[in-house]
Amino acid sequence: MADAIIEVKDVEFRYEGAEEEAVAGVSLRVERGEFVAVLGRNGSGKSTLAKLLNALNIPQKGEIWIDGVAAHEEANSLEVRKKCGMVFQNPDNQIVATVVEEDCAFGLENLGVPPEEIRRRVDEALRVVGMRDYAEAAPHMLSGGQKQRVAIAGVLAMRPKIIVFDESTAMLDPSGRREVFSVAEELNRRDGITIVWITHFMDEALRAGRLLVMDAGTVALEGAPRDVFQKTEEIRKMGLDVPPMAQLAAQLRADGVPLRADIMTVEEMAVELCRSKFGA
Repeated sequence: MADAIIEVKDVEFRYEGAEEEAVAGVSLRVERGEFVAVLGRNGSGKSTLAKLLNALNIPQKGEIWIDGVAAHEEANSLEVRKKCGMVFQNPDNQIVATVVEEDCAFGLENLGVPPEEIRRRVDEALRVVGMRDYAEAAPHMLSGGQKQRVAIAGVLAMRPKIIVFDESTAMLDPSGRREVFSVAEELNRRDGITIVWITHFMDEALRAGRLLVMDAGTVALEGAPRDVFQKTEEIRKMGLDVPPMAQLAAQLRADGVPLRADIMTVEEMAVELCRSKFGA
């Protein structure tokens, strides 16, 4: 792991008036081009971590480096946000204009980007997220998933190297969740954008390349999702669930059924049960 685009070193952050730290001595690395999911119950510190990566919060202790820029220094906040975009939970809080393409252009206009370049970037960003046909639509007429795509386009137009999705599918129906997650996967796969995907949905976390589980402001577990989700008892003690098939597999193994440890899907469970039954 020689090319870290995000480095967090012994970071602590406490909200004013709070008795305990929201983030308590966190250290982590994210490599360029990774898709990392961050899982944790409410209050675990995952959203605070997201804001620290985007310089919306500045740590009281420790260091954060975003593509070589010191995000722990408030003077660098604007430069950090150019490199690390953020998509929030509620797209209505991120959309500011009454026309889709104008909303997508908003950040670029504030940076003084020339109009011709704004036009090119907006068209490209809307095309990438599949919203080019809605360029002149009113955002309030769109579905939740479409609104979130517009929010992503606004971030993409800034051309960041990293995008942090802070529970960006939490308010969407299953269809909207799938379409937004698919956009993030495609940006990572095709364009090499580093993705930090903060979620409380197990199925989303399972599809990431690496998983961090936060608890009480710390990174409690880390690794490949399949490896992490095998630690069913540890995860449940943190107030989280595991994928249903992982839980079922753990219960069956405890009852003496010879199943492999990394079963996560219905299809994998069916194959393993058939193999176990027929001795294949």
